[in-house]
Amino acid sequence: MKQSLTATKVEHFGIARKIIANMTRESWTTIPHAGVTIRPEATKFLAVLDEINANATKETKVSLNAAVLKVLIECIKACPNMNAHLEFNSKLVRGCVKTIEEINISLPMVLPNGQMMTVNLHDMNNKSISEIKAQIQDVVRRAKNSNLDEVMFEVSLDNTLTGLKQGKVLQTVRRLVGSKTGKHKIKTLHGKEKKEYYSIPETDRLTKHDIEQGTITISNLGSICKEWHGDCVMLDIIPPQICVIAVGAFQKEAVVNENNEVVPGVRVPFTLMFDHKATDLGELTPFMNKLNEIFANPEVIKEWL
Repeated sequence: MKQSLTATKVEHFGIARKIIANMTRESWTTIPHAGVTIRPEATKFLAVLDEINANATKETKVSLNAAVLKVLIECIKACPNMNAHLEFNSKLVRGCVKTIEEINISLPMVLPNGQMMTVNLHDMNNKSISEIKAQIQDVVRRAKNSNLDEVMFEVSLDNTLTGLKQGKVLQTVRRLVGSKTGKHKIKTLHGKEKKEYYSIPETDRLTKHDIEQGTITISNLGSICKEWHGDCVMLDIIPPQICVIAVGAFQKEAVVNENNEVVPGVRVPFTLMFDHKATDLGELTPFMNKLNEIFANPEVIKEWL
């Protein structure tokens, strides 16, 4: 017998949740996820940041988030085959991995209005820490002038039209029905409201260029829950990307020093998930080696300011 339950709230998917639901469904139905966690000791790393920021102003202060992002970019550069997209035909069992020169970071962010959005930080290969910080601040600034549902609808429409060009007619029809009919209809701007919104210069608002698919995803979970004590054990790889990285919160722990003494320390967990169709853990060891190297010798941060 079917149990009768009383719902306290019914909330139909908006455009953001539709996109996330579709992407995660594709991720977990098409990708064999494999992963590893790396937990470097971070006491010296934090000490170097404190030294750099000792006499810094609010404008010149090196943020922890920007510094960690720069570290991961350097690790990706040491293991370039992580920064790749996979093309795979399951019926013919044919595939190829395309390593990409530009490092475009898909970075999930909590925006000023509390909404979560994944933004694309383009061309991060050789950005300094201060340039990374400025780029993130600029995204936040432009988000305040943006209708995020409108931006995401632009991306969704672009993806739908691309699918239509590839002959995915049934998929296109289903998406149109799902987004334009009944209680599940997506509301977009119209008339005067739309004209006024699109009169805002693109330099002052987010566009589909800002949230299109990147080459690799970095999710800074530790910045969302700083009191979190633990590791991320699973996260989505969004195709055609083959890797995603999660950064946990910096955590106080007892560690063993070079003299085999148990002393207070700090560890930060990094979780690396990869598409096992495209790569193996052995091919990703340069990333892990570089990460451990930087945290063992964090003075290198001063060269990236």
